[in-house]
Amino acid sequence: MFSGIVEGMAIVEAIHKDKENVDFTLSCPFVDELQEAQSLAHNGVCLTITHIDKEKKTYMTTAMRETLEKSNLGRLQVRDKVNVERSMPINGRLDGHIVQGHVDETAVCTAIEDAQGSYTYTFEYTLDKEMARHGYFTVDKGSVTVNGVSLTVCNPTDHSFQVNIIPFTYEHTNFHQIKVGTYVNLEFDILGKIIARLSHFQ
Repeated sequence: MFSGIVEGMAIVEAIHKDKENVDFTLSCPFVDELQEAQSLAHNGVCLTITHIDKEKKTYMTTAMRETLEKSNLGRLQVRDKVNVERSMPINGRLDGHIVQGHVDETAVCTAIEDAQGSYTYTFEYTLDKEMARHGYFTVDKGSVTVNGVSLTVCNPTDHSFQVNIIPFTYEHTNFHQIKVGTYVNLEFDILGKIIARLSHFQ
């Protein structure tokens, strides 16, 4: 379980394909605090740390085929920056919202506007009416996770929404690398999914 408050950015140091899986070697500011078998969110995707190289200050994690197809991890290249967050401590503050680390689909950035000091990003995703009935959509002033970042939804439509990014978030996450045409990971709000599911049985 995560909160969508990114702790830092990991840098992809190496990518190795192993049959249908991909092994990523990354470095990050707090690699000395990591442990093998620990869960770590990468652009919002919960992955298990499989190996730590203390000398090189790197760690390794593996993504399987379904993860690569449902997220933007399959598009990563060496030297790309990835938003990372360790799992939320049970006695910690929930500064963002409840994030599972289970990416639902990708969205593409279609516009970036200067909002007089901040930035407004527009993202579009594929509308699946059946999935939408199960809570896979955005609502105005609701929560959404974009590349692992907990954000507030603005101006949603059936297949798009906007988010406002303050300078701190812009600099301390990989939002500063997002351009028009960039694919990002989406996780819709779990509370919305639960409510939609309960409504299905009424």
